[in-house]
Amino acid sequence: MDNLQIREALAADIDNLCALIFEHGPNPSNHLPSVEVTAHLQQVADGSVSALLAERGSELLGFVSYKLSRHFARYQPPTRCDQEHAYICEAVTHRAVAGQGLGSRLLKQVIAALVEQGVGDIYIDRHEENAASAAMMRKAGFVEIETYADLERRPNGSRRTTVCCLRAAIEHKAVQAG
Repeated sequence: MDNLQIREALAADIDNLCALIFEHGPNPSNHLPSVEVTAHLQQVADGSVSALLAERGSELLGFVSYKLSRHFARYQPPTRCDQEHAYICEAVTHRAVAGQGLGSRLLKQVIAALVEQGVGDIYIDRHEENAASAAMMRKAGFVEIETYADLERRPNGSRRTTVCCLRAAIEHKAVQAG
């Protein structure tokens, strides 16, 4: 992908992030309630949500949003059960670049940024039957840890959510730095 710039999203990008996800994100596997997704992306302005975006010139081609959380504490190893972890909330690419690896590239860069911050456990979830998301997550190193009925968020298909996790190698990184 030539002339691609990847950078952190700013408050000034929020409207474009919303426009991209609502135009290019909807499919039978995605749960994208407009009020909740818009509120989530509005949090980029106060820094409680971060997003890494890719653009070519002035055209937004994709983004991944994420935040620190305790929502997945039940999946945490016992020694880290009360530590914050990361949740990758949204990942979307423009249809014109779908399947070209941009989503995986953004996801890997988000993971690298989180590891750099010392975050050891990163969670992401998807509709059980969303093959494109499953492939992107596997390519980035995520492993499926649970699939459960999620009737409220998944009105189509199996109506199930799959939670995936990546256990970052921060211990190894700390040894290398010391």
